[in-house]
Amino acid sequence: MGILNRAESTSMTVTDDVPSHLQGNYAPVFDEVSAKDLEVRGSIPLELDGSYLRNGANPITGESAHWFLGDGMVHGVRLREGRAEWYRNRWVRTPFYDEPTKPVIDLENLDFDSANSKANTHVVRHAGRILCLEEGHVPWEISEELDTIGPHSFGGRLDGPFTAHPKICPLTGEMLAFGYGFLPSEYLTFLRVSATGELVQQKNIDIPAPVMMHDFNITASRVVFMDLPVVFDLEVAITGGMPFSFQPDNGARLGVMNREDGDAAVQWLDVDPCYVFHPVNSYDVDDRVVIDVARYPKIWEAGSSEFETRANLWRWEIDTVAGRVTETQLDDRPIEFGRVPDNRVGLEYQFGYAVGSKRDDSDPEAGTIVKYDFTSGDSFTWDLGNGREPGEFVFVDRPGSTDEDDGWLMGYVYDRSEDRSALLILDAAHPASEPIAEVLLPQRVPFGFHGSWMGT
Repeated sequence: MGILNRAESTSMTVTDDVPSHLQGNYAPVFDEVSAKDLEVRGSIPLELDGSYLRNGANPITGESAHWFLGDGMVHGVRLREGRAEWYRNRWVRTPFYDEPTKPVIDLENLDFDSANSKANTHVVRHAGRILCLEEGHVPWEISEELDTIGPHSFGGRLDGPFTAHPKICPLTGEMLAFGYGFLPSEYLTFLRVSATGELVQQKNIDIPAPVMMHDFNITASRVVFMDLPVVFDLEVAITGGMPFSFQPDNGARLGVMNREDGDAAVQWLDVDPCYVFHPVNSYDVDDRVVIDVARYPKIWEAGSSEFETRANLWRWEIDTVAGRVTETQLDDRPIEFGRVPDNRVGLEYQFGYAVGSKRDDSDPEAGTIVKYDFTSGDSFTWDLGNGREPGEFVFVDRPGSTDEDDGWLMGYVYDRSEDRSALLILDAAHPASEPIAEVLLPQRVPFGFHGSWMGT
């Protein structure tokens, strides 16, 4: 077991003088661990041959002003032939690794080169590269063993920010993305990366304010941007606080653009003020676009960095001919981190998966994974048990299967009673069933953001 220790471990004791995002399982870990032949409860399916990687914010100093501002750390588990071969966790060695107290936002130079990246939000594979993503800067590349290779600007062509949520089209293999920034010329830029990894399009799109656009939507023929009223506030940024706040007077709208026409105009359609970090999926139905999202009625009012509300499942149906959006709430339980099978991204789909958001120990949705059947309107849950808290789960399809839900769900789960984490594997076709396998990890995995299954 190899270990690199950067600081003393943070206590798991909850105290009033420590920010909530640095307590409990939000607290960072400081050991970079390499462990082989992990203990497994149950049986890992033999078809699972690859690695599950997940990124998250893990401040090197043990401190950060906000959960979103910690340093990127990737946790990975390699599965092969029914075994859990290894677990590793590694910081992404951005410039913050050697200079952890440098400013996150350089107010004298609001550019987006690699120097200020935390690389802490997502990890995806495209065209043979594994990219760690954070929406303010260029991606950082790592190896299959999680070692940092360096910033990746697509041969120097990327000269601005790159989203943490690109979409890899299952029909074309291209990676569609966008960037948002603080300067008028960089408020929104659409990006297209070919299936072989070349940046082939950068298109500036005019929007009126520097909004926080965390994610977007694609269909087989369209891109849909979400211009929602969480807006950058320079005065708050100067004080060192969370530099975004909910400003409903800024308006809320969706922008529909034709994918195939590089110079296509964007059709903007108003929606009720709200915020969306993560859509579940989107698809075309003739002249309409259907988008399912985890919708917050508001967040971060008056510059607060806390989440005052929870997200629920809503559907937006865009009529591009009539120029209007129908908004419908589909479920009243709190959810986040919606995912679909990778081969259904941007296409009509039946099943989606999400994490039941946690309020407190009495919340019946705490410790659940939700499966939605959008054809029947039904939903199902896996109850992981009190004190077992899941992060995002991803879907892995069974090789050769043609059934949309024939495969597995996997993600990290923290067990508060044991103060340890595990990689849990569920049978996606059979909600409420017991986990197929539980891979016990040698150390706690703090709550993080997004990850991917990378099959061989």
